[in-house]
Parts: sequence; C-alpha cells; structure tokens
Amino acid sequence: MKGFCFKLYIWAFAVLLVVCSCRKNNTDMPAESSPMADSLQCLVEDASTDSLIILYPKFSKIDLTCGHSPSKSDSTVILFAEAAYTGQCLKEFNHFNIAGDHVSAGKRYHGYKCKRNTGAFVYYKRKWKFLHSSYSAELDSAASNGGAGFAQELLIHNGKQIPTTRKDNNENQFRALCEIKGRLCVVESKGYIQFGFFRHLLETAEATEAIYLDMGAGWNYAWYRPNENEIVDLHPQTHPYCTNWITFYK
Repeated sequence: MKGFCFKLYIWAFAVLLVVCSCRKNNTDMPAESSPMADSLQCLVEDASTDSLIILYPKFSKIDLTCGHSPSKSDSTVILFAEAAYTGQCLKEFNHFNIAGDHVSAGKRYHGYKCKRNTGAFVYYKRKWKFLHSSYSAELDSAASNGGAGFAQELLIHNGKQIPTTRKDNNENQFRALCEIKGRLCVVESKGYIQFGFFRHLLETAEATEAIYLDMGAGWNYAWYRPNENEIVDLHPQTHPYCTNWITFYK
C-alpha cells in the first residue's frame, strides 16, 4: 500500500509538470493577430502631463510639407505641425515666404532671412539633428540625401537653454519639437503660460533638445493619429496662410 501511494504521488507530480509546461508555452505564444488588434495599433504615444501635451510619433519617415497641409485622407500621416515662421499672408504659396532656407522632399529652397532663427532641425538617413548657429552645410546634406530640414528658434541644445529674442514673460500657448531620452516628440503647453515657464517645463520633462514650432491663432493647425481608427485635432484650421509643416509618417 505504501509503495502504491508513492507511485501515485510520482504520477500526479509528473502530470502537474506537464500542465504547468503547457500553460507556460501558451503564455509565451504571441496572440493571434486580428483586424481589430491591428487597427488599434498605437501610432502616436500620448505621454502628456498636467502641464504639457507630449506626443511621441512612431514614425518611419519625416518630411517638411510645403504649400498644402497634409490631408486627413492620407493614412500614412500620423502627426504634423507648423514648423518655420511664415512671413506674409499670401494667397499663393511661395517658398521665399518661409522663414529661412529649408529642405522639402530632398530639395533645398531659399526662404527669407529671419533674425529669430538661431538653429535648425534636419532629418536624413533615418537620423535627426538639432543644430545651433551654423547649419547651412547640414541643410545641403539633408537635400542630397533626400531628407528634410527647417530653421527656427532653438530653445534648448545639449541640455542647456539657448538665448532667444522672445521675453520670458511673453504669454502664449507654446509648442516645440523636442528630443527627450533619445526620442523625438512634439510638446505643447496646455493653455497659455509664460515662455520662461514653458522652457522650464521642457527641462523638467528632461528635454535635451528643443526647437520652437510656429504657434498662435491660426498658425497652430495640427492633428495626429493615435491609431488607424482615430484622428485627434490639436487645433482646427482657421485660415489658408500657413506655409510649411513638419510631417511624421508611419
């Protein structure tokens, strides 16, 4: 009887091991894909705080769209926002009406001279750079490599604030293209705040690079696509005078 109980114990233990192994293998197996799961794949990660809207696009390409804003019918666009300043409210688009030289679809264009432009952002060969002061050569590199680039007010570079012509007590709703912990993101203040406080919030969010993106009523038109089934408007389009947009593609 004693030997029988011992054999029964060994048999039960073996069965338990098999069951546990099957459960573990089932857990490790990837979930079966479905159209609904694919459609809800995250395209733009929202990491907002109490004071900031922080959007991380999961992109494969960046370009500077000029002349006509990206269409919501283009499912490859996941996020865009006005980039460089626009000089005048013109009925017809002209590259020279964009503040500073810029690169769109791998071609360099001349823009008007703008003293507020203290830096630039370029993207080519699937890499990006935030540049201070001298950046003409990098715009050429972006153009020759089929990339994109634009000039703007640099706010933070290599983890340090860069002097700007805008006063710290200037109040507005601000937006910037940033690098945080090695990731590229678009950051916008939640409502009107002072410019100095906006930069402080960027530093608190651990932004090591930040370049301004044009804002203000009518110039803040932007939307993003959290997933395939949804579009979120950050600000509506209220006039046709915007000229250029940094555009992220899935």
